[in-house]
Amino acid sequence: MIIDIDIETLFPEGLSDEAISAVSDVLYEIAMQWENRHYHQLKRYRKQQEIEFIDPLKPWLRKKPD
Repeated sequence: MIIDIDIETLFPEGLSDEAISAVSDVLYEIAMQWENRHYHQLKRYRKQQEIEFIDPLKPWLRKKPD
């Protein structure tokens, strides 16, 4: 699932370097906490995706979804 986010509306031009750094730090921290909390679910999902879309005999090629 890909969420279409209008970055221009959320983060308009002209933000200070300090504001950009602060937002970046917050987003990074949220992402890290999310991954830590849901690590096993993410790992399970990614493994399933690997099984479904990677050819074990030719791992550099991706299988096409049905």
